[in-house]
Amino acid sequence: METCIFCKIVAGEIPSKLVAETEHTIAFHDISPRQPVHVLVVPKSHHRDVVELSKHAPFELLDLVQLGNRVAEQLTNGSFRLQFNTGAEAGQTVFHAHGHILSGTPRGSVDAVPMSEDEALG
Repeated sequence: METCIFCKIVAGEIPSKLVAETEHTIAFHDISPRQPVHVLVVPKSHHRDVVELSKHAPFELLDLVQLGNRVAEQLTNGSFRLQFNTGAEAGQTVFHAHGHILSGTPRGSVDAVPMSEDEALG
């Protein structure tokens, strides 16, 4: 979608602080973090929310969750939330499916070096 901010980040039109990337998913630091660790995990293809993603691209949802887990392993002490907001009333503000990795207990520095694709793929 040409007006979607996450589509523009995926396309490289808007810069982001990249954490990790796979063929189907990108992870980057939230610009307005609510926890010491706040990373967005976003499918590269546009889907309005996680429900639509699960219906139309379940493999991409699996990839998103797996990458989110690897990001959490890299950036947290093991305690984290993977949260999806679905719909405006639930707090979704960008209507491109995405998960939030949130943790108050970072491992080392949140400014960790981005993972290579091989590390992200496990």
